[in-house]
Amino acid sequence: MSDAVIWHDVENGGYDADLPIWRELAAAADGPILDLGAGTGRVALELAAAGHRVTAVDSDRELLNELGRRASQSRLHVTCVEADARRLEPLGPFALVLAPMQFVQIMGGPSGRAGLLASAEACLAPNGSFATAIADLDEAVAAEDAVPPVPDVGQRGDWIYSSLPLDVRPEPGGVAVEWLRQVVSPAGTLTEERHTQMLESLTPEQFEREAAAAGLRVVERREVSATEAYIGSMVVVCRR
Repeated sequence: MSDAVIWHDVENGGYDADLPIWRELAAAADGPILDLGAGTGRVALELAAAGHRVTAVDSDRELLNELGRRASQSRLHVTCVEADARRLEPLGPFALVLAPMQFVQIMGGPSGRAGLLASAEACLAPNGSFATAIADLDEAVAAEDAVPPVPDVGQRGDWIYSSLPLDVRPEPGGVAVEWLRQVVSPAGTLTEERHTQMLESLTPEQFEREAAAAGLRVVERREVSATEAYIGSMVVVCRR
């Protein structure tokens, strides 16, 4: 299993606070579903197990290969497409297109989001829905007296992997989130490195204006509450 797969699972695989919303939207959709930024299948496999026809898009081939392996192991069918969601060839049509977690906030600014929205709109069936989660980055910056975060931990065989959030600092246009990634080998050797991800500032109101410019009308908002380990978000649902 590649390092990309392991760290993706350790840092994202345990998040499930948003799954009830994706399940509800999928149940209301009358047709196939497209999962953007699918990774190793946190959402795609959940929806496929519920009987939905799911296509998963990600730009990382290693993550998609693992998603496909897990789908096969669970006797689920998920169509995997390696592509950049900002420049996606027309697929579908889909009744529902999803962009979970903070995917819309790592697109490279307004021009990248415009590409993502154009791709999503082109993939939607008439009256199809596009839903994305927007994180409240103000929640990400902890108060000075906040309890120190608990690391995310995973194990592969006798290898132990730990990811500890070190810092969330304001940067122009958003915040930078820094993790300390540590690996303990079966022999007890510790190696570590720092990993940083930039998240772009984006309010639901700003995104809704951008969606309208792409031909998508907003129909509702759904709140995902914060958990002990993850910040909250707002799911914006648009319709073609």
